[in-house]
Amino acid sequence: MTVELATLPRATGLAPVQYAICLKGIVWREGLRFLHQRERFVAALVRPLVWLFIFAAGFRQVLGVSIIPPYDTYILYEVYITPGLMLLIQLFNGMQSSLSMVYDREMGNMRTLLVSPMPRWFLLSSKLVAGMAVSLPQVYTFLAIAWFWDIEAPPLGYIAILPALVLSGLMLGALGMLMSSVSKQLENFAGAMNFVIFPMFFASSALYPLWRVREGSLFLYYVCELNPFTHAVELVRFALYCQINWLSLAVVGGCTALFMIGAILAYDPSRGFLARRGEPGGGT
Repeated sequence: MTVELATLPRATGLAPVQYAICLKGIVWREGLRFLHQRERFVAALVRPLVWLFIFAAGFRQVLGVSIIPPYDTYILYEVYITPGLMLLIQLFNGMQSSLSMVYDREMGNMRTLLVSPMPRWFLLSSKLVAGMAVSLPQVYTFLAIAWFWDIEAPPLGYIAILPALVLSGLMLGALGMLMSSVSKQLENFAGAMNFVIFPMFFASSALYPLWRVREGSLFLYYVCELNPFTHAVELVRFALYCQINWLSLAVVGGCTALFMIGAILAYDPSRGFLARRGEPGGGT
């Protein structure tokens, strides 16, 4: 697929079937890469399961959760943190997918694709969709394991969260892609991941309600409110109980568009970071 696209003559317009072939090829390759990296799947589940089975068990009595939307009654702490752990899977997956983007841009198939007749925005969007699609089975596997731990949601909630997971996965993937555009070396991006993943996760409503944060620190409360990861967590939390948090939906949708536009501009050889660094992959 890569060779065919790279050898096509440059044209002002491409047939829809060619776009479909490109999208299918990128998604298929990302899926195969995930299947061949079984340790990646295990690692994606180990992190949230440790929080769910060990951390939540230890803090169950200390960090009780009162009745707050979307819950109609008092809930156990592990029930509260489940949506945040689902998003933690997507956050790591988005960053790992963007980590591979740094390598692929230099020596992998994306280096060839970026000089193909396909529009750059479509290639980046396809890569984003592929990374999001890979995260969905991981999240549902985590939910299946949590179900055996007596963490249950309304049956329709498992279907209702799918659009929320798609949107949140696109937002986190777009953020990782934007970060990858400014990282020239694989090692630099791997180190920068830690400065994004952990602050986003801990400074959010993933582990504790925001009203508790406000009681402890008003400044941290505002930081959590401005954190897009908070709104992604709340979007999934409400969707899991067949409700819609309109504010979170607007924030996540807006951040997805903002991060994606930023990544497309950053990968633009005429105006982005690639052009300023003078990389070979930055020209078309």
